[in-house]
Amino acid sequence: MTNYRQQQLKYIVADFLSALVVWLCFLSFRWLVYEGATFGVDTILIPAFTFWMPLCVYPVGCLIIYYLSGYYLRPFHKHFGRELVTTFGSSVLIALVAFFCIIIDDEVEQYERYMWSLLVLFLLQFVICYIPRVIITAISRLKHVEEEYHIIEQTTDEHLLYQQIAQCYRTGEEIYLVPRVYDIMTGAAHIVNLDDKPYVHITAQHMSDMQLCIKRACDVVVAGTMLVLLLPVYVVLAIIVKASSKGPVLYRQERIGLYGLPFQILKFRTMQVHAEDEVPQLTENDDPRITTCGRWMRRYRLDELPQLWNVLRGEMSLVGPRPERAYFIRQIEQQAPYYCLIYKIRPGLTSWGPIRVGYTDTIEKMVERLNYDIAYMENMSIALDIKILFYTIRVIVDGKGK
Repeated sequence: MTNYRQQQLKYIVADFLSALVVWLCFLSFRWLVYEGATFGVDTILIPAFTFWMPLCVYPVGCLIIYYLSGYYLRPFHKHFGRELVTTFGSSVLIALVAFFCIIIDDEVEQYERYMWSLLVLFLLQFVICYIPRVIITAISRLKHVEEEYHIIEQTTDEHLLYQQIAQCYRTGEEIYLVPRVYDIMTGAAHIVNLDDKPYVHITAQHMSDMQLCIKRACDVVVAGTMLVLLLPVYVVLAIIVKASSKGPVLYRQERIGLYGLPFQILKFRTMQVHAEDEVPQLTENDDPRITTCGRWMRRYRLDELPQLWNVLRGEMSLVGPRPERAYFIRQIEQQAPYYCLIYKIRPGLTSWGPIRVGYTDTIEKMVERLNYDIAYMENMSIALDIKILFYTIRVIVDGKGK
């Protein structure tokens, strides 16, 4: 297990146990202060509210809120001041959610007790959670436990430079590049201090930690919901594909995704079996390899629906650069050696590239699509993702697939 995962796990376990302690302390407060005072001392051992369900749900709910806050994304980049603010904000949100989901159902004689319950829960959550976090952060600093990273020297050979970056991406570790004087003077690159020296942070994300976690959470929720809701559509399309030609219903193809690692992308089969037995080929107009139903499915992008499973598995995102095959990536890199820069984000079902360029049936169009994808990567935001999804819906309705 890498240092990154170990540190991440420490925070998660500490937060889970802290949440358990918080809820047990809060239950004791309610039993001793309110239950006994309102209903008699005999009710302390037989509370008027559900015990086990909230005890199980509360810690999980806390972890979800902490994850969405982006707290676990960069476990080695913790500052005590920022950690204080993040924990405070998360504790306020947790207390409010617990109040409206659990506490508000309590039987009380005076409604001001609701406010006291909310305040006590917040204080317990903030103090009991913050102390272990600070201890973990302090210990890691005292032991000088750091994330693993790569530092790449500048070179005049552009292709060699990006080959080195691509190789480092596969480790999933942070990548830093020794900056040129031009980078420092103009601020054209994201310069950070590492060991008191300036470096270009290649793997730095342009979305905040919170937005990145919300983006991933939306991917999981939307993909999971769509897979369930579209199950009848999947069944119908599977029957059509099976009846139209011999061969499997689903088509698996190796693509290059996050960190430059390969994965198997899923599609409904739209071509004859063995359409690409030798050299990979791009689809042409009136391509004879495409089946009759496949042509209609590709037009409305229905063949891409199984990729929701890739999104759910974390291999893809709803919005991100379209993943390409290694065979074509090598050709793209001859014209655009910086292709590897998009490896730092998950590939997606859709992005600016496919919308602006359309179907890429030439290497030149692939390079043009790449430039749009890099522009997306440099301006990533939740609002931009929503905008791209709306544009994608229009493209699908217009039937511009190929």
